Amino acid sequence: MKSLSLLAQNRVFWFVVTGGAATVTHVGAFVLFVELLELTPVVASVPSFLLALSVSYYGNRNFTFKSAGSHAAELPKYTIVAVSGLLMNVAITYVVVDILAAWYAIALVLVVTIVPTVTFWLSRKWVFTST
Repeated sequence: MKSLSLLAQNRVFWFVVTGGAATVTHVGAFVLFVELLELTPVVASVPSFLLALSVSYYGNRNFTFKSAGSHAAELPKYTIVAVSGLLMNVAITYVVVDILAAWYAIALVLVVTIVPTVTFWLSRKWVFTST
């Protein structure tokens, strides 16, 4: 039981859990937008990223970083990080799908590994500094 308690207090554990939930949200929405709504992968990357972003913000603020900072201080910074993540998401998808003419799943794998890593680091070092 003690090791479960320690695990639940670990930032990496909560980052993985939050990231997993955000990734499932992202992938599920992305595939639905592409396959069912027949959006292009680049267009589908925007709403799927934003849905995943809401899951990520909630989980990281409340569980990973346990932030005590004010939304007024953190939200503008988080928005900058989020927009940067969105731009990375769209750029990666565009390069892989439209320029390299590769299958969108390759872009998706790159997006769900690179973007969360960068945004976690920025969130830890700049956004949620009251932790």
